[in-house]
Amino acid sequence: MPTYVALLRAVNVGGTGKLPMSELKAMCVAQGFEAVQTYIASGNVVFSSDLSEAQVKAALEKRLKAYAGKPVAVAVRTAKEIATVLSANPFAHHPSNRTIAIFLDKAPPADTISTAKGVKDEQICLGKREIYVAYGQDMGHSKLRITAAADGTARNMNTIAKLVGLAAGRDR
Repeated sequence: MPTYVALLRAVNVGGTGKLPMSELKAMCVAQGFEAVQTYIASGNVVFSSDLSEAQVKAALEKRLKAYAGKPVAVAVRTAKEIATVLSANPFAHHPSNRTIAIFLDKAPPADTISTAKGVKDEQICLGKREIYVAYGQDMGHSKLRITAAADGTARNMNTIAKLVGLAAGRDR
């Protein structure tokens, strides 16, 4: 049975999208997902399911919409894919708490980097279905805007590493 990592967009960030992780876990269990484990309050959940990635995404988004009364986007990756995101980090030399991957549903457009606005000391690199960003010294005041990232959800490398660890070796 495949192991998945689901990353919810705009949950428990900046006072929006309040969702206790106990509720998220209960939704996943009710959906029939197995070995469900959440990680921190920002909408990260690891579980096993015989459903396809697309079916997992659709099922979670449907349950979340019923709960929240509005759409909640979910990015889904297999255990292998999330491990690849971590190992493919082009900014491994950069502090992991200031380096993020923005998870998208499809490949970022080729012009993603050239159309980014407000670039100061940030570095940007494209992944398979991710956009990697290494922030400079003033991450908290960054004005970086990446149009292609508007529908994505970001996690720093510390969080991704923890999710990789939680998902490792669970496929049956």
